[in-house]
Amino acid sequence: MKKFVNDPKSYVPEMLEGVALANPGTLKYVPAYNLIMRADAPADGKVSIVQGSGSGHEPAHVMAVGKGMLDAACPGDVFAAPPMDYVYETAKLLASPKGVLLLVNNYTGDRMAFDMGKEMAEADGVRCEILTINDDVAVQDSLYTVGRRGVAGNFFVIKAVGAASERGADLDELLRIGKKVNDVTRTMGVALTACTPPAKGSPLFELGGDEMEFGVGIHGEPGRERRKMRSADEIVDDMLEAVVTDLPYQQGDRVALMINGLGGTPISELYICYRRAHQRLAERGITVGRSYVNEYCTSLDMAGASLTLVRLDDEIEELLRAPAEAAIRVF
Repeated sequence: MKKFVNDPKSYVPEMLEGVALANPGTLKYVPAYNLIMRADAPADGKVSIVQGSGSGHEPAHVMAVGKGMLDAACPGDVFAAPPMDYVYETAKLLASPKGVLLLVNNYTGDRMAFDMGKEMAEADGVRCEILTINDDVAVQDSLYTVGRRGVAGNFFVIKAVGAASERGADLDELLRIGKKVNDVTRTMGVALTACTPPAKGSPLFELGGDEMEFGVGIHGEPGRERRKMRSADEIVDDMLEAVVTDLPYQQGDRVALMINGLGGTPISELYICYRRAHQRLAERGITVGRSYVNEYCTSLDMAGASLTLVRLDDEIEELLRAPAEAAIRVF
């Protein structure tokens, strides 16, 4: 596979350096801990919001750092949880009198790293709390998780707690808000091709020309089943059915609808998927109140998409509408 790569070992540091250079005066890069942070963080009057997870999912999470979003992100290598000491040092650097909220996608490695980093930071007097995100309806357990995986729906949690933090909400209030958003957020993804990690140089798995992976994870881990390729409308219908029936979402609900690209899907195809999902929701009596079509949480160069719904109420919708600034510039 042809890629813009120098040494695969320098893939993440060079990417992070580029993110910082593209956002002078607003973002800061700390190479020792793979850390991208707001240049004005920490702030005495707000809780610091931090997320980690592996690299390879950009713009998640390093490109979601900015006012009204994350205060910092400390990723690991591609598809690898950050080391525990990265979490520990990040929590110390971002320590605010109001505390630090650690957002963790539900993967075994991430949970271990953040649990241990939190314990060490607390031993140094830093108040930390963890909020686990698990929006994926595809599986209950996977190769990487205990329980459901955290995928593209994590952006709604980031946006909501980021907005509330800017307004001065305390740590307990942010935990309440984050859990509330997570509890009404559901996601399902489909892969049309595998992804190719820079260090491997070849696809993680093989899909036949007429196959797709229904319910794929963002690291390429298996989903519900391997299926024969179908039309865009049929694929969206199946994703939407899995998501709507899980919560379930019901007639009269108002929702945010996200169609997220997994890294190798043209934006035009994402809008084809959005069109069908919007139509089908209307037929069910579910109103789309907010729309998101772009790449938010990818799997390197995987062709595919995920569909996320968030049940809105006045509080959640107001937080999603709040101003925000980040490298991705999509919110």
